[in-house]
Amino acid sequence: MAHRWGMAIDLDRCTGCEACVAACHAENNIPISTPEQAASGRTTHWIRVDRYYEGAFPDVKVKYMPVLCQQCDEAPCEPVCPTYATYHNPEGLNVQVYNRCVGTFYCANNCPYTVRYFNWFDPVWPEPMQLQHNPDVAVRMAGVMEKCTFCIQRIKRGKDEAETAGQPVADGDIQPACVQGCPSEAMVFGDLNDPESKVSRMAESSRATRLLEELGTKPKVFYLERGR
Repeated sequence: MAHRWGMAIDLDRCTGCEACVAACHAENNIPISTPEQAASGRTTHWIRVDRYYEGAFPDVKVKYMPVLCQQCDEAPCEPVCPTYATYHNPEGLNVQVYNRCVGTFYCANNCPYTVRYFNWFDPVWPEPMQLQHNPDVAVRMAGVMEKCTFCIQRIKRGKDEAETAGQPVADGDIQPACVQGCPSEAMVFGDLNDPESKVSRMAESSRATRLLEELGTKPKVFYLERGR
């Protein structure tokens, strides 16, 4: 059975700590933006934590929502790429071929979730942070669009290890960096084609919703709304 990877995020558990953001940066060799670049809006995060405020001072409540590439089944970013740098792979991921990207911005302009980031400059890490580079992930050159791919390098490694052991990939064996780094276990990753997987059960929950679902993009990231 082919895999169809998806994620579920329980917003009741998310504390907004941004451990997922730090883990994603470390795993995927994402460069650090300088204060000057950040002031120009040139920050790079493959996952961000949005904040929403309810109520009036002093009774203000803050709600958090991690937002990453939604890995849409009807991805609006894919058909507009003139070089086929972004495409839908057989396991449902919107993946990137950085060597094909010429930086047209078409995909970013067509993404309603604002989860693609342009690499304006050759990446630089202050000493000694370059020592933590992940050898499984290429360092992207300047002039390309970057985005989350559910840590496709970890998916490939998990499948290879399962094949070597002569057994199928077990639910929970593969975890993207953001899922592994979440201290409150708000994020769950797995195979949506497996009806017994935890992510499939969470996706079928009465609390489950999808971001901007009315657009018809068919995201594979499910958000469990806060209990009332």
